[in-house]
Amino acid sequence: MKAFAARAWSASLVTLCLFAGVAQAATLQVTVRDDRGRPVSDAVVFLESPEAARAARPLAQQEMGQKDRAFVPDVLAVTRGTSVQFPNRDTVRHHVYSFSAAKRFELKLYIGTPANPVTFDQPGVVVLGCNIHDQMIGWILVVDTPYFASTSASGQAWLADVPEGGYRLRVWHSHMPVGAPALDQALKLDGASATAQVVLKGLVP
Repeated sequence: MKAFAARAWSASLVTLCLFAGVAQAATLQVTVRDDRGRPVSDAVVFLESPEAARAARPLAQQEMGQKDRAFVPDVLAVTRGTSVQFPNRDTVRHHVYSFSAAKRFELKLYIGTPANPVTFDQPGVVVLGCNIHDQMIGWILVVDTPYFASTSASGQAWLADVPEGGYRLRVWHSHMPVGAPALDQALKLDGASATAQVVLKGLVP
């Protein structure tokens, strides 16, 4: 089993710029940087609202594989209710588990693909491990919205065709201390395009 130590951290949103328009749907561009101004890749950006929760649907054909004794991908974002397969493509057996509040499960020693996928029915961060290989760590972020994306190497993510209205703009990264909630900031979209600059502080190396 693994032990994770939480570290003090802080995060802030800066320079939120909205450009009004007449369109009924908006495109949001989010740029995520760390406290040294460097772009942050693989951050998950998502918009939450009651309307977004009602629009969310489970995704099809999602998987968190194991290859070369690592989870592939190491971070996977899915909507609530999505079922995920855990194919083992190594020649050694893995024992995948999570004790996270959002989803507790265990896939005992196996090779190949388990007969039944795991359904993630509660929003939150699910930290994955392997009882056999302690270096294996993965994350599944379960969101209650169809409006989410991961940042590129330039630290940018785009959310397209988002209906106008009020949202919570949230940002999560696997290098945030374990147990830290996603960054949360109110946001109103009232035009065809918008940009937001996000600064994440206290990321764990």
